[in-house]
Amino acid sequence: MTFRYRPEIDPDGIPQFDLVAEQVQKVSPDSVALDDQGKLYTVRYEAVNATLLNEFIKEHRKVEDLQMFVAKQ
Repeated sequence: MTFRYRPEIDPDGIPQFDLVAEQVQKVSPDSVALDDQGKLYTVRYEAVNATLLNEFIKEHRKVEDLQMFVAKQ
């Protein structure tokens, strides 16, 4: 999601980016942390980074495979 801080916090209104924990949990349950009562607490950003890197690598391999396939045609 994108948002802007109130003008008294950020007078320039620079867009900020963040993740919604409920949405992250649907896609990658291991990328969120729960509180003592088992309720959603926060996004584990270090886990999100690792997950994104792994997904990027998988997609990159697919692209390489497709490029080799096309080159052979």
